[in-house]
Parts: sequence; structure tokens; C-alpha cells
Amino acid sequence: MTKWVYLFNEVKEAEKVAGGSWDAVKALVGGKGSGLLDMTRAGVPVPPFFTVTTEACNAYQKLGKFPAGLWDQELKALKAVEKQTGKKFGDPKNPLLVSCRSGAKFSMPGMMDTVLNLGLTDVTAAGMVKLTGNARFVYDSYRRLVEMFGSVVLGIPDESFEQPLHEYKHEKGYKLDTEMTAEDWAQMVEAFKAVIRKEKGFDFPQDPYKQLELATEAVFKSWNGKRAIDYRNATGISHTLGTAVNIQTMAFGNMGDDSATGVAFSRNPSTGDKKMMGEFLFNAQGEDVVAGIRNTNQIETLKDRMPKAYDEFMKIAARLEKHYKDMQDVEFTIERGKLWMLQTRNGKRTAQATVKMAVDMALEGLITKDEAVERVTPENVDTLLHPQFDNEAKKDAEKSGKLIAKGVNASPGAAVGQIYFDADMAEKMAKEGKQDTIMVRPFTKPDDVHGMIASKGVLTSEGGATSHAAVVARQFGIPCVVGASAIKIDLEKRLMNVGEIVVKEGEWISVDGTTGLIYVGKIPVTIPSIEEQVELMTLLKWADEICARKNIRSATDSGPTRGLQVWANADYPKDAQRARSYGAVGIGLCRTEHMFFEPERLPIVQEMILADSSEGRTSALNRLLPSQRKDFDGLFEAMDGYPVIIRLIDPPLHEFMPDEEKLLEEVVTMRVKGETAGLKAKEDLLESVKGMHESNPMMGLRGVRLSIVMPEIVEMQVRAIFEAAADCTLRGIVVKPEVMIPLTGTVKELDWIQPRLERIAAAVMGEKKIKFEYKFGSMIEIPRAAITAADVARNAEFFSFGTNDLTQMTYGYSRDDAERNFLITYQEQGILLKNPFQTIDRHGVGTLMQWAISEGRKTRPDLEVGICGEHGGDPDSIEWCHMIGNNYVSCSPFRVPIARLAAAHAALKHRPVVAKKPVAKKAAVKKVAAKKVVKKAVKKVAKKK
Repeated sequence: MTKWVYLFNEVKEAEKVAGGSWDAVKALVGGKGSGLLDMTRAGVPVPPFFTVTTEACNAYQKLGKFPAGLWDQELKALKAVEKQTGKKFGDPKNPLLVSCRSGAKFSMPGMMDTVLNLGLTDVTAAGMVKLTGNARFVYDSYRRLVEMFGSVVLGIPDESFEQPLHEYKHEKGYKLDTEMTAEDWAQMVEAFKAVIRKEKGFDFPQDPYKQLELATEAVFKSWNGKRAIDYRNATGISHTLGTAVNIQTMAFGNMGDDSATGVAFSRNPSTGDKKMMGEFLFNAQGEDVVAGIRNTNQIETLKDRMPKAYDEFMKIAARLEKHYKDMQDVEFTIERGKLWMLQTRNGKRTAQATVKMAVDMALEGLITKDEAVERVTPENVDTLLHPQFDNEAKKDAEKSGKLIAKGVNASPGAAVGQIYFDADMAEKMAKEGKQDTIMVRPFTKPDDVHGMIASKGVLTSEGGATSHAAVVARQFGIPCVVGASAIKIDLEKRLMNVGEIVVKEGEWISVDGTTGLIYVGKIPVTIPSIEEQVELMTLLKWADEICARKNIRSATDSGPTRGLQVWANADYPKDAQRARSYGAVGIGLCRTEHMFFEPERLPIVQEMILADSSEGRTSALNRLLPSQRKDFDGLFEAMDGYPVIIRLIDPPLHEFMPDEEKLLEEVVTMRVKGETAGLKAKEDLLESVKGMHESNPMMGLRGVRLSIVMPEIVEMQVRAIFEAAADCTLRGIVVKPEVMIPLTGTVKELDWIQPRLERIAAAVMGEKKIKFEYKFGSMIEIPRAAITAADVARNAEFFSFGTNDLTQMTYGYSRDDAERNFLITYQEQGILLKNPFQTIDRHGVGTLMQWAISEGRKTRPDLEVGICGEHGGDPDSIEWCHMIGNNYVSCSPFRVPIARLAAAHAALKHRPVVAKKPVAKKAAVKKVAAKKVVKKAVKKVAKKK
């Protein structure tokens, strides 16, 4: 029979079933269950428990009921827990109470359901009052069970329970739950039971076993709840994993002033500082802390009231971090002075904290540099480069009274948006209204996660740094401020106020998740400097070192024996300088046509286009030559010692001309008004533009085709490139120009144009009496060029994949039309899993690339290969480029740090597995014989003595 349930002492059995892999154990019993098993094995004080496997959850989803044998195994495990605790489930004299918690392989904080205090009934509650002498504690626990059972298991809205409690406290004049007496809580138990009776038509179950059965089933069902599905979609967690269910003996933090409960992180999850950060409440249960409905105490203050428990907790937390080699998120309860550890897991953290912890732990020797690099995701790096508020603008806002409140800085970053007071509206306005939104709530619940993900920022008036809002915001890199108690939120009127300042729904605020400050109105933001982020710079240096290692690829991979370099797309010197500051080691694409659009140059370009002879075109181009030369000079200087790939003119000529429709409108207007001055010139220009019309310009007269029809343009460009390179070389700058001919479809095109350009290069170096290395290569963006790459490589010394056009031509899609009309539908219907213009289509476009590299290197073994489309900054595409043997990827300067990390991840993921060589049999025999000789010699010496 399938084993569905594992006891607290069955860690070896779980490992055996999982094949000895701890990752497989986590998949079987969930992250929480594996943590509990591991802590129990390590001797950490953990309340006895058992775990129902994720396999049972999946079986339940398939069958719609418990699989055969599951309930019997739960009852058997419950008996073992009873024996361990000396208590009995449902016994009125000494009742065992348990919690029922979810726990998937990957942490999904607050996304699935939990029920506490199972086993409490009218009978067992009375028995517990006699046993503990603490009626307030018992009825506080009982009302929690009825409320949670009603909302979680029976699906009754939270408000149905909150309303009678609110009315009761108002009637009594209470402000805090701690003011409620035993009699008050007993009355709330009856009120909550009445809610269930009214809403469901039956009574709260007095059979504790029925409570446990229904609670287990509710946790299974919560795996496919909306918030859980939304969370998995946002985090990329598989929907097929299922959740485990952890049934654990209750440890009570609400048994009086000598009891407490809390949540803590072994390091600061916001900043990454190596200092415990946590919050707790006296005389409370854990849900009070994580829900953010009560203002908490900082963990440091626990040592004043409970020094023994505090010291034990700090030692255990340190042990757990050392054991798991990562920052731990722990939950604990102190019951009458006795510490119990309820959970440990790798904690969620901000991008800033992720990077700092990874670097610090590597420097401490807790993990390796490779592990540090693997722990940081490209998304983390992207978040670190997000905008922050401009300091001067913040000062001005504070002077003008726009600073309205301060809360807990839960998740860093700047957020500016229009406020909305519920998750549905925040999501709707962000998606349909295409607005930047900030979700404002008293506190968030798991049901709010879709609104949080859609928002630019989150603000709550209650809760602390370990509340639901804080934890979720940190994971998704959403700026967040919590516990801003000065803000009063009126959900009915859809507004918030601080004193006399009122902010209505739809109005703008600015939230600083780094400092916890909240401003009314908009505050300008700035891009942070990467050079100032010391830990990030250190980590990226390690990433570069990983890529620079030799033999990083597996033996089956073609091409270079190291990882990818990261170059940048840059058209101007300032872009090249930024790329270098971000760590780029080359320019993979300089689009020369961008230089032609400069206001002072465009009229000359248009004159060249309209010239009716080669001489006329050359005359205009000669006036452009100094400007082009100056552009390239600046690029070479900025990239001193690094390669610079310059793409010759690519777009069709009509893009440099006035718009045809606008010209026609101007001509018609002049005719109607009878204006004759300049009319003839306008009409001639209109006719010229009409003559340039192409049905499909993307596949028309552009790229190498234009270079062959009008070679004067690229001849001028190549002269400008090589004159600039020569001048720089004479100034002591190391230049490495690489000239790229775009849109090659057949090697015959290169046969025609490339020798002309090479003659110009040789002529310039002869004129300047200087020599330097250079290359001529081709942009591979037409499927035929990829297929005939062996021929193309006869001329081309390097390939650079223009993956945007290669994707368009391979799919037969116009990118603009596809993204506007049908790509979203295709992704929603599963026809395309990803947008092929954002991530390389490995099966189609990627296969063409792989073939081109393989064939090209058959002709030219040292062929340099890169990618310069937008895909060059996409981590998934970067991995593919590594796998097929690219030398480099080139992307926007702002994406360079992300690409550097992604390249290192690819290198580590695909590093060759070096098998250990078995000891040769003869060598082993010789080793044994040598040991025998030594032993005999020792005996002889001993006898002589």
C-alpha cells in the first residue's frame, strides 16, 4: 500500500522513498515537512507532528476524495503523536490539540490554508479550563478555531466573523483584543458558532476527528485556490507539485504573559545585514503576527522578559542557518517559558538582501563563490537597477508638506502611482486602465496577492516587517511600506487621511520602500548607479570569472571552451561609456543609420538620396564623412582595447525621407490656397518619395541589397570607420574594428561588396601608414544565410545573429502586427508558450542558429559568433546561446549586468561532469602489498628492540 503519511521520526524512511535526495524529500513532504523532519533529527525542540505527502494531495485532486488508506494512516499517526505527548485527541481530561498547515515543495507564504486548535469542542474546552485554570486562553483558542474553520474549511467570508467581534468590542468599549476577558471570548465562541449555523445551515462539528478530516481536505483544495494559482503563475512554480499537509501538536503562545509567539529571520531580509530581524507578540498565536493585525515587538526585546528562551532561540537560529547554509525564516512559540520551533525555511528576501547575503556568505566561507552567483537571479539584478526617488525632489516635497506619514520600510524601491483600496480594482486599473497603481489596505491577506503583483507599490496602515504584505512584496521586488499607523483608511468612502490631508481613490502618492516614507503626489525618480553597489559589483566580477574559465562547456558542445562574454549595443560614445561602466567587454552592434537622423545631418542624407547620379551622391556623402568619422572615433576611444562591431546602413531609404501622407497633405493644401512658392519642389519631393514606395519594405531594398545598388554609402562609412580607427591608433588607443554587412541572403552578395570595402580599408591604412587588426563579417538574419552558413563563412570572419529579423522571417510574422493583433491570443491559447520576439524559439529559430554555427565553423574553425538582437538580454536566450557555442551576447547597456549574471548561470548549469576515475585494480593490489611490507618491517624492528 502507498505510504501517504510520515511521522516526525521517519526521516530515514522519507529519504529512502525519495531515493536519498533531499530535494526529492522536499518534493514528497513539502518544504515545511522536510524542515520539521530535519529539525527533529537535529535535536531542535519541535512539537510532535506527522506529514501527509504531496502525492496524497495530487491523488485527492484526481479522485475528488481521499485515496485508499490515507485516513487510516492519519489515524495511526495521530496515535503515535498521542503517545509521544501523553495527550489524547478529543479527551476531555487531557486533550491533544493540533494545527493543520499546508506546505508545498517551494514556499508559498500565505497562499494556502491553515487551521489551528483542531480538537477543541465544547467538551474538551471545558476540560482544558479545568486542566490549565486559564479560561481566557481556552476560549480565545476556541473562538480562533471556530472562526478559522468557518472561513477556511466552510468558505464563509471573514467579514461575517469580524463584524460581530467589532460590534462586541465597540459595545464594551474595548480597543484591543487583549482587553477581552474569558467570558467575552466564551460569548464570541457562541456568536461565531451562530454565524456558521446561519451561513451553512448546520452546526460547527463537535467531533474532533471530523474537524481533522475536513481541515485536511480544505488544505488539499487550497492548492487550486485562486490566490495559490496566481502566485504560482507569477513565480513559475509548477501546478502539478501539490501541497503536503502538516498535522502538528499545538504549542500555545496565548497561555498568558509567560507565553509568546513570533517570526524571525536569521539575517535582515530587507537589507541583508548579518543581524537577526524578527517580531513577536506576548500572549498571542502565530496568525496574529503574520497577519499584521496587531502591532508587534522587536525580537531583541524578548531577552528582557524571557532571557533563557531568547538565548536558546538565538543559538538554534544560528545552528539552522549554518546547517542550511542560507538565511532562515523561523516560526517559534514559547509556551509557559518553554521554547518550541514550529518551522524553518529559506527566507524570502529583497533583491538587495539577496545579493548582499550571497556575497557575505561566500566571504564568510559558508558557501562557495559559484553558489553565491547561482543564488542571485537576473530578476534580482534587474530590481536593483530600478529607479529610486531623487533626493533633492524628496527634500522639496518634505519642505512643502507632501510627506504625510512614515511606516516600516518592508521592501525597498520607489513607487509612484494612483491609489486603490482593494486588490481587484488595483489589478483592473493596472491592466485595463494601463495605470501605475499603488494598493492601499489596512493589512493584506493572501487573497490580495493578485492586486499586489499588478501594483507598482503596496502601503498598509497595520502590520510589521514579517507581515503578509511585507513578505510577498519582498519576494516580487515590489516597493512596500507597512504599519503606517498615522494613516486612517476608510474603505467605504474609498479614501485615506492623515489629519486634515485627504487622499481619495485614484489620486497620486509616492511610496519609498527603502525609507518607509509616504508622500502625497508624484516625486521624480532616478536610476541608481551600479558602481555604488559594492556587493553587486563583487558578484558580477565572480560571474565574469566563471565565464572566463576554460573547459566550461561539455565535450559535446562546439565552439569556444569558455563561457559567454557580454557585449553591448551602442550607437554613440555616451552609450559605449555606460556599457563599459556596466561591465561590457565589447560593442556587438553600432547602428550607423541612427547617426544619420541627427537634425543637422538629415538634410544632407536626404540630398544624397535624391541625387540622380553617383557623383551627386558622393558629393553629399563627402560632407557626411567628417561627422561619421567623429562618431566612430568616440566609440573606439570609449572601448579602448575592446572590439567594436559597426553595422553598415540597414534600413530602406524611405525611412530617412518625410512621410508620404504628410507630404501629400501639404501639397494639396498649397494647391487649394493657391500658394506657388515652393510648390514645385514639394511636388518633386512627393514624387520621389512615392517612387521609393515598397509593398514590403522589410524585405525590400535595404541592407546589403542597398549597398550593392548604391555602394557609395557604405564606401563612405567604411572609410570613416578606418580613418577613425587609424587616428585613434596613432593616439595610442587600441582599436578592434569589426565591420558587419547586414541582411546577407547569399554569399554572392558578399563576393560582390566585401572586396570593395576591404580595398578601402587597406587604402586608408596605407594613407595613414598604420596597421591594426580588423574583421569583416555578416549579420545572419535571413534563414537562407543560416542554412548556407558554410558558404557565407568563406567571406565572413564573424557571424552576428540579428534574432529579431531572423524570427520574423522564420515565422513569417511582422513583429509589430503580430504583437498588436494575435501574439497575446496565441500565448493565452497555448499555441506559443512564449513570445518568440522576447525569448528565442529554440526549436525553430534556435535550430537555425545552431546549424549556422556548426556549418560556419566547418569552413572557418575560429569563426566568432554573437547575437545582437533584443534576445541578447534575455536569460533564457542567453542560456541557448551558451549551449550552441556563441562567443558573446550583445544587449542594451542597461541589460549588461543581467546578461553577465545569466551567462554565468548558463556556464555553471552546463559545466561538464567530471567522472571520478576508478582506482586501477593493479594499483590497488600494489598499494595493499606495500602496506604489508611496511607492517613486516615494523615487526622486525620491534623484535630487535
